[in-house]
Amino acid sequence: MDAREPVSTPFNASSTADEVVRGVDLTGVRAIVTGASSGIGVETARVLAGAGAEVTLAVRDTNAGDGVAEAIARSTGGIRPRVARLDLADRATVTRFADAWGGPLHLLINNAGVVTGGLERTREGWELQFATNHLGHFALANGLHDALALGAADRDGARIVSVSSTAHMRSGIDFDDLHFERRDYDPQLAYAQSKTANSLFAVEATRLWASDGIVANAVNPGGVATGLQRNFTARQKESLDAAEAAGVFTYKTVEQGAATSVVAATAPEFAHSGGHYLDDAREAYIVPNDADLAQHPHGVKEWALDPATAERLWTVSADLLRT
Repeated sequence: MDAREPVSTPFNASSTADEVVRGVDLTGVRAIVTGASSGIGVETARVLAGAGAEVTLAVRDTNAGDGVAEAIARSTGGIRPRVARLDLADRATVTRFADAWGGPLHLLINNAGVVTGGLERTREGWELQFATNHLGHFALANGLHDALALGAADRDGARIVSVSSTAHMRSGIDFDDLHFERRDYDPQLAYAQSKTANSLFAVEATRLWASDGIVANAVNPGGVATGLQRNFTARQKESLDAAEAAGVFTYKTVEQGAATSVVAATAPEFAHSGGHYLDDAREAYIVPNDADLAQHPHGVKEWALDPATAERLWTVSADLLRT
């Protein structure tokens, strides 16, 4: 698919987010981090704020968000992050959030995610993981496009970071049954589909918006123990344990897990280059769709970067949000 060498950086799997921003001045940068009330979202927001950025925590639970904002302000000595409510599974709150945003936006970190143990649906009947992880972020980014374009104009570029996962290697996009209306529900496949969608979003957003100075990249934070696993079924936990035992991943600290997001958000290598999938703080190598995950734990499957699939998913997603 792509014969060029993957984009490298000075960082690696053991790098921390603090190391990535060492010497970086983000004064004047306005950033949004979704899901910034726990896990790598908190660390991503803390590091950006510590480097001088004006950060907004976009969270479902604003009380939890307020606690995080206070902790960040104390630990960094910088500006207290703003807290705003955002429920990615609720289109009305996504619209309100985007409509309420004023002025430029330079960094949109689409970090929030959900894992379910069984089939759950939104009020529209959409499968919850796909609706939250992909469609909610898709709607948010589109609603904030003009703000990102303003940000790009006043700082020579704006960036979107789309948090994906190694799980993308388990499933492409099933356009015939996106919401598991006919096939048996498998929460792991549903999550995998949503993570492939996160990567494809970065591909098409860059194609459509690069002329506006906006680029998007997908990132795999690696294995990090966070609240995301709280809804795992016994089968999901067993699968995770088996993957760890097979060497598919080794657990990272939260500080290491946030590093790849911060690379995509701040590293000069990705200032004007998008549509990539990053793993361990650098661009991943591409593997065939039939590649074995255990043999290629740091690869990205072709289906997660395919331009035609990305364009189709964008069209389907836009159509869904118009219904």
